[in-house]
Amino acid sequence: MIFLKTNAELDIIRANGVILGQAHAEVAKIIKPGITTKELDKVAYEYIKDNNGYPSFLNYNVSGNKFPASLCISVNDIVVHGIPNNYQLKDGDIVSIDCGVYKNGFHADSAYTYAIGNVKEETLKLLRATKQSLALAIEQAVFGKRIGDIGFAVQNYCETLGFTIVRELVGHGVGKSLHEKPEVANYGKRGDGAKLKENMVIAIEPMVNQGKKSIHQENDGWTIRTQDRKPSAHFEHTVAVKKNKADILTTFKYIEEAISKSEYIVKI
Repeated sequence: MIFLKTNAELDIIRANGVILGQAHAEVAKIIKPGITTKELDKVAYEYIKDNNGYPSFLNYNVSGNKFPASLCISVNDIVVHGIPNNYQLKDGDIVSIDCGVYKNGFHADSAYTYAIGNVKEETLKLLRATKQSLALAIEQAVFGKRIGDIGFAVQNYCETLGFTIVRELVGHGVGKSLHEKPEVANYGKRGDGAKLKENMVIAIEPMVNQGKKSIHQENDGWTIRTQDRKPSAHFEHTVAVKKNKADILTTFKYIEEAISKSEYIVKI
């Protein structure tokens, strides 16, 4: 079942999106070579808790396997669901930070991929393409369009630039549960799939590879890597479907303010 939200419920998700964006920014402020991904996770956890929220991913349960952290931190060839650990970020790394905030009965979900220092130009192109494909997909999240229009926007743009789309992982509805119907693939045909209705809330999250689209899951049951070990990028917003223009409920504003002041993160 697809749940349509009331305007009051959209306001709750939007408020959670502010906390989420600010948590992302607190993490961005300390991204630099030498810091561990576990240290980044601690900052996000503390910020969300200090604002009376709960990290959506912490203890998220799939078949008895609980995710052990607040952030999914995915470095270089990790597509998504990387578990924070003692890995120290390095000059030239890219790192995707995916986070959710649960408060007042609803979730908000967003992701951003950062480029640290001397990142290869082809990898920077991947990040720019993935971020732009998110913007193009959001343009399709309007009443009367279909899920396939969103996926087509991502696929067409990124594949034209020579990148590939991960098929096994998709966006999703967001609300009282972190993952609701419908699934929102990053590939598809225009005019295909479920019709978009006003006040549907969906997480649109392009996951785009520099090399081939094939992926595999590590033995921890979470970490997803590219099969060919080439870089992957990931950007995500939670949006509400509206009649003329999608309403973006999460924000990159605070993230990009932090990036503009960072001496380590490349602005893309």
